[in-house]
Amino acid sequence: MSATDKLSLRSEAEGGSFAKGNVSHTARQADKDHVNNAEDSDSERAPRTLRDAPAKSDRTPAAKKSKQRDNKKRSNKDVDNKKKKRELDAIEKEILAKSEKYQRGLKPTMGDDDKPAAIKVRSKKAQPKIEHEKRRREIAILDAARSEMLLTEQAGYLEAEGEMERTYKVTQDQLADSLDINTRAKIFDLKLEEFGPYVMDYTTNGRHLLLGGRKGHLATMDWRSGKLGAEFHVRETIRDVCWLHNENLFAVAQKKYAYIYDHSGAEVHCLQKHVEPTALGFLPFHFLLASTGMTGRLMYQDVTEGRIIGEHKPGYGPNHVLKVNPYNAVVHMGHGNGIVTMWSPRQSQPLAKMLCHKGPVQAMAIDRSGTYMATSGLDGSLKVWDIRNFKALHEYSTMRPAQSLDISQRGLLAAGWGANVTVWKDALVAKVDAPYMKRLLPSTTVSDVRFVPYDDVLGYGHSSGLSSIVIPGAGEPNFDAYVANPFETTKQRQEAEVKQLLDKLAPETIQLDPTFIGRLDPRSRDQRQLELLESKRDQYAKDKADGKYLDNEVKNKMKGRNSTAKRFARKRLNNIMDLKKLNEIEHAEKKKLESEAKRRKIPESEKGALGRFYDEKRNTA
Repeated sequence: MSATDKLSLRSEAEGGSFAKGNVSHTARQADKDHVNNAEDSDSERAPRTLRDAPAKSDRTPAAKKSKQRDNKKRSNKDVDNKKKKRELDAIEKEILAKSEKYQRGLKPTMGDDDKPAAIKVRSKKAQPKIEHEKRRREIAILDAARSEMLLTEQAGYLEAEGEMERTYKVTQDQLADSLDINTRAKIFDLKLEEFGPYVMDYTTNGRHLLLGGRKGHLATMDWRSGKLGAEFHVRETIRDVCWLHNENLFAVAQKKYAYIYDHSGAEVHCLQKHVEPTALGFLPFHFLLASTGMTGRLMYQDVTEGRIIGEHKPGYGPNHVLKVNPYNAVVHMGHGNGIVTMWSPRQSQPLAKMLCHKGPVQAMAIDRSGTYMATSGLDGSLKVWDIRNFKALHEYSTMRPAQSLDISQRGLLAAGWGANVTVWKDALVAKVDAPYMKRLLPSTTVSDVRFVPYDDVLGYGHSSGLSSIVIPGAGEPNFDAYVANPFETTKQRQEAEVKQLLDKLAPETIQLDPTFIGRLDPRSRDQRQLELLESKRDQYAKDKADGKYLDNEVKNKMKGRNSTAKRFARKRLNNIMDLKKLNEIEHAEKKKLESEAKRRKIPESEKGALGRFYDEKRNTA
């Protein structure tokens, strides 16, 4: 007996006439399907095998209900999948919209079919590398846009409830009642009346504070925890202070030279090239310390190598206003004649000049996008400029000239004038009628105002010490730990310092447009040379038409021809009228009369509508 016969007998013993019933049911179902197919459509066919035929249990009511439930679950699952797909499509659209601001450099040119034009490269070996770099760049842009979905913190501003209420009337005591304990502790006043007025600076992560009194007092501290780092007295005038790449080193503009100290207060370097400095600025991506002073010179010094990178003399006298553009690292200097100049260390002439005020420039501030610049002058005006086209956007006035300006990460503008500190909201985009917040500290003179990065705090130094106030909406709520981490550990700081040194940029990269780096010129070398030659030919033809090149006039310069004796002798010869000279004059006049007589005079009857033009041509010939 074969294995197939044994299997059929076993199935009959266990299930009775299971196979027979199935076969008869299949036959009946096939007849019904045949009739339905004849009436409805020829596309459906009867099952050809027992596996295709429905089981007997499928005809029971419980099986039908179970099948309906399965169909319903399947339909609900399809609806959920479609809903998730729509949500994913919306998220992808949002990510694509956010990815535009992460693109650097020029966008690819678009062809006729709105597709990016491929860059033709002769080398077949370089083509896959370029394509790989392009894909890697696109992935990085999308990853950066997706990371914004994780930024859950949002900036909040102080808002008035009614039409009669004004936000600038809210005092810090009233604001402290609605704040938590940690934020309330950020409102404080330090009484340091002996060595003021004070200038100050915060690190890039906003964690450490540097204080410098005019009479020689220096101090560093972790202002959030109140931990004092170093405190000492230099016993000479201090005009400005500046942190370097992190809280381990800072520079001080003292009476005669600029000095660099470490976190413990020990003197590291004496920069004798920076004579009588009045203002300091640090370029973190280039590790350059810039300074200006009473000599009027602008000095660039590399703090990693110690050598002077650039030295410029604008020629406008002593300067005390210097700011570094955080977008392109261009140094802005304000002068006593109201001019603001922009400098790069490798160029001897300023990149741009702007006449901002009718009097000396007192203070300056630049936003972190490098788009807007705020300046104040002794004429009592406070102006907002668009650096992209060098035009004034808005103008404000203060009761006294503002001595210090600063722009927060969220675009708030703070000005310190007299004993007042005034903060404007949206002052860069549009002109506002009233300030956002303000504070008066009687019997003091504000010398410096600084916003704390990644925090809603404004610190300002004055003649009586230091004060800190809360400005809602001033700081960026979400920080990038790879750029600045307010909660970094010692090991993270060490690793970040090594990475900064490895990523150090050359001074030649400092330009008004930093996106020029990395641009690819699709033209070949021969094509570039040909276009350069054609441009030189066009320029030569234009200059020749303007009379710049006089080819027919050749001056025979001889040695000693323009001496005083030679000029006197020529003058005497021109005044002498001898027989030879008279004969030459008579011969020239006779020749002129003969040429005029040879010309036939055209009668008026023969002249046409354009006859006068021919007469003018003959006369000029």
